[in-house]
Amino acid sequence: MSLQVEKLEKNMAKLTIETGADELDKAIESAYQKQKSKISIPGFRKGKVPRQIVEKMYGKEVFYEDAANSLIPNAYEKALEECEEDIVSSPEIEVTQIEAGKPFIFTATVALKPEVKLGKYKGVKVEKADVEVTEEEINEAIEKERENNARNISVEDRPVKDGDMTVIDFEGFVDGVAFDGGKGENYPLTIGSGAFIPGFEEQLVGAEIGKEVEVNVTFPEDYQAEELKGKAAVFKCTVKEIKEKELPTVDDEFASEVSEFDTLDEYKADLKKNLEEKKAKEAKEAKEDAVIEAIIEEAQMDIPDAMIETQQRQLVDEFAQRITMQGLSMEQYMQFTGANYAQMVERVKPQAEQRIKGRLVLEAVAAAENMEVTDEEYDKEMETMAEAYQMEADKVKEMLGEKGAKNIRQDILVKKALAFVVEHAKEK
Repeated sequence: MSLQVEKLEKNMAKLTIETGADELDKAIESAYQKQKSKISIPGFRKGKVPRQIVEKMYGKEVFYEDAANSLIPNAYEKALEECEEDIVSSPEIEVTQIEAGKPFIFTATVALKPEVKLGKYKGVKVEKADVEVTEEEINEAIEKERENNARNISVEDRPVKDGDMTVIDFEGFVDGVAFDGGKGENYPLTIGSGAFIPGFEEQLVGAEIGKEVEVNVTFPEDYQAEELKGKAAVFKCTVKEIKEKELPTVDDEFASEVSEFDTLDEYKADLKKNLEEKKAKEAKEAKEDAVIEAIIEEAQMDIPDAMIETQQRQLVDEFAQRITMQGLSMEQYMQFTGANYAQMVERVKPQAEQRIKGRLVLEAVAAAENMEVTDEEYDKEMETMAEAYQMEADKVKEMLGEKGAKNIRQDILVKKALAFVVEHAKEK
């Protein structure tokens, strides 16, 4: 494999990657072997058609796409190891030469880590956060605990009202025809939660158990399903269950049930202590964010669009992983909210830019202050990770490999730089 790097404008680069002709020929043969069982040509038994016959009938290029797809990932990975540039985006791949008997050549257009010119980063001024806990905040915390300990009482003698927890069957129709994804059975829905498209839940208020009601809605113009955008729909719904919350009385008995304390006064004092700790933590995080923002404003950097786009997709992927752990797929989330993937990616763009800028300025601070990561600091981080994953530290190190270890050390540097700039910041 050979690699050529061409620097482009705005911190972009084009990698030209070439593999040997023999590697391409092997990939083409492999593609044929994988597909031959599906190939049927008169005069030959299925799966027994010689490659030369297939290529003569369908063209020599018939296996090129599969061959390219098998070669590119490994070749690109090797190019990354060889390349001395700091690549910070997913590649945009273009095949420039693919022909049996000749080298396989493709290009990967990527973003490079931009240079950061720091301005002032020591002694930046930030607002002092308020960490005082009010009586109102204590009462709000008690109210949340009441909600958590509410009993759900089945209701059968009245229709649905706002705030009720219901179980419904529904089926949606557009122009009298049922559409894909518009049917659900035994679906839990809290009225007023905003889980469904606008106007749906409000029309269930007044519905009675076991009686079918029609809900008329219009899908948003930006709805993720193209065939439903802006369409009027009718949902035939049947409420199968209604439940309402019954909140407990706030007294000593309530305090003893929800905490380790016997009296309401003791419970309130503990709530205040916990709220103070929470506010102190939030104030610390807010100060960190404010310090980073102030340093960003003083710094200069030219971030390539591809770097931002890669970060946007990563943020959406992280969100998808979180909701999957909660039992909700991205497809379900997009159906309920009316958002599509492209819209979600666009919404996180400011967050993506801020995350990139914050990371870049802290890495620049670490470099400016000649910070290093000691073996003790690295080993401590490994112990923390090992505990989180319930593994031996040596196993974690082995799993990370050389590239992972480098990334962990860089993360530690960024944390040290953050602690440094916060320590030197001044509160107004």
